[in-house]
Amino acid sequence: MATSTAQALPWTPPNTEDVEVLPVGTWWDAVSAPTPVADRALELLGDQAGAVIQDDTYGKTYWLIGIDTATARSWRMRQVRVLTELTDEGTLLGVPPASWGAEHRTYWRIPLGPDRYLTDINHLVPALRQALDDVLGPEPDGRQLCYRCQLPTDEPVPVAIEHTGSLASSTVYACPTHARDYPRDTVAQAAAMRRALDRGRSR
Repeated sequence: MATSTAQALPWTPPNTEDVEVLPVGTWWDAVSAPTPVADRALELLGDQAGAVIQDDTYGKTYWLIGIDTATARSWRMRQVRVLTELTDEGTLLGVPPASWGAEHRTYWRIPLGPDRYLTDINHLVPALRQALDDVLGPEPDGRQLCYRCQLPTDEPVPVAIEHTGSLASSTVYACPTHARDYPRDTVAQAAAMRRALDRGRSR
């Protein structure tokens, strides 16, 4: 007797009407990245990506990964977060109904399916590292001062490049919190500046 697609799915969101906040660490852990970085990572992953949630309200994209994946805890990548259950507190993730697509602000960019569920971090980690370099450029060397709070940050976000003539003279950095206060889509703007600079060098 044939098994239906619904029965074959390893897990489905319990709510079929709206986004539901679910605990991380019960069925899966998750990895988040800014959507412009995720766009490039998904290109690199190809068919190796599992199910993916995109949240256009906050400009984040999430991969579901195996619970308590040991190497995930040791990651340190700019603007990439591993969401996992903590010893002293729970971590929650807004999960849309399985049927929601791009007509909603939070939706399954890659839908859940029998063969589309968890993403193997052995593929995800190198794809994210490459995507960060491609979109944001090489990681700044050491800590940088945030333009807004003037405090050093270990995760500097390039938010502007000041030019003198045709050459870039300096890069303006922000901490992750204040990067959101710079022009509206900070990561996308940084990516655009990066591409513009690359085009200028190749001419």
